[in-house]
Amino acid sequence: MLCLVPTPIGNLEDISKRSLQVLMDAELIFCEDTRVTKKLLSLLGEKNNLDFSNKEYKSYHSHNEKKVLETLTIETFTKNVVYVSDAGMPCVSDPGATLVDYCIQNNIKYDVLPGANAVLTAYAMSGFTHTTFSFHGFLDHKGKERASKLNAILNDDKLAILYESPHRLAKLLEELNKLVPNRTIFLAKEITKLHQTTYKNSASNLYEEFKSINIRGEWVVVIEPSVITGSAIELKDIQDLDLPPKIKAKLISKLTGQSTKEVYQQILDKI
Repeated sequence: MLCLVPTPIGNLEDISKRSLQVLMDAELIFCEDTRVTKKLLSLLGEKNNLDFSNKEYKSYHSHNEKKVLETLTIETFTKNVVYVSDAGMPCVSDPGATLVDYCIQNNIKYDVLPGANAVLTAYAMSGFTHTTFSFHGFLDHKGKERASKLNAILNDDKLAILYESPHRLAKLLEELNKLVPNRTIFLAKEITKLHQTTYKNSASNLYEEFKSINIRGEWVVVIEPSVITGSAIELKDIQDLDLPPKIKAKLISKLTGQSTKEVYQQILDKI
């Protein structure tokens, strides 16, 4: 069978006894990075008096997963097979989902162990009382895709959680200060590690505070949701408005995703 094992995101003490036992029993370990996994198991072995030396390791990451999947057979899983990403829960902003899907499609038994996860830890740390949230991983570095995604996040009625690297956090805070200066933001740095730090304040205050901070480490960002007042506009609401055809076409286009030209022609056909 296959077993997905979460690994510590910082503090080695966060590995569970069950995870250690599964790793001890593993014959084949698929890793996001074999070097990282070997180093981790070496540290865990020293700390817990365990021997992880007699294992077969294979690389399995976002750049080679398709190629590796083509080499797999059902016989591969007659061994005790484990998958681990570099840190945290596999499949959450990390590889592993295609391996799980392979097992589902081929009726191969699999299991997922619970464990360290930066998203849920930050959610619990944030103090927000919202019961729903959306997770967005890392935003695109730049361009229209980033602007569009950030705009969707800021207009969502759910708490938003995303990851950010140290060299792009300042840019994100600048964008939040410009777009939603009064929105409450929670930041968590290096969760479970020695220099774990959290901040919670308005976007504008955080932007000013971080101008004088040397930003290091990996960050989780939790963004207060947009407050939506009134009822949402539906297509019929716009269709019933007494507006010039061109303006009405633009509004319907925004709502439905159809081209403005196509909608405009449909309106003219009905006149």
